[in-house]
Amino acid sequence: MLIESTSLSSLSDEEDKFSSLSTSAMLAKGEVPASHKRAADSYMIIKKIYGFSVVQSRITNQEKNLLTKYDFNPLEYSTIKQINEELTCLKRWAVAIDKQLRLDADEIMNIRVKELKFLMATRYAMTSEEIYNGYLALEKYFEEISKY
Repeated sequence: MLIESTSLSSLSDEEDKFSSLSTSAMLAKGEVPASHKRAADSYMIIKKIYGFSVVQSRITNQEKNLLTKYDFNPLEYSTIKQINEELTCLKRWAVAIDKQLRLDADEIMNIRVKELKFLMATRYAMTSEEIYNGYLALEKYFEEISKY
């Protein structure tokens, strides 16, 4: 009985998953920084025109360090809720007064695009996919804000 209760996550319910992805879509409805739109357009063009037949490179240690600086997990170990919270922060930071914070927010968005391309190119699938499916939230956000 204990195994059954711990094996199900709050994200394993399809309704919860839909609700969380709806949050990603709602994030895209507000003011979206131009850097996010450029990243989304870049991703969507590659996805729709070229697909992901070529394996993209993984993120570098320097890029991992930037994510760690702001206490962000790699995309492959992030939940939908974590990515939605991160997108909220990145939207605020992209228009912050602090220039370094704006630059870091743009760089983190570029890192997320790179991670998403890698996951899609390798046909990402984990046994615990119902837990670490933050890439779905990021992809939904990009679909909503992209003009393509």
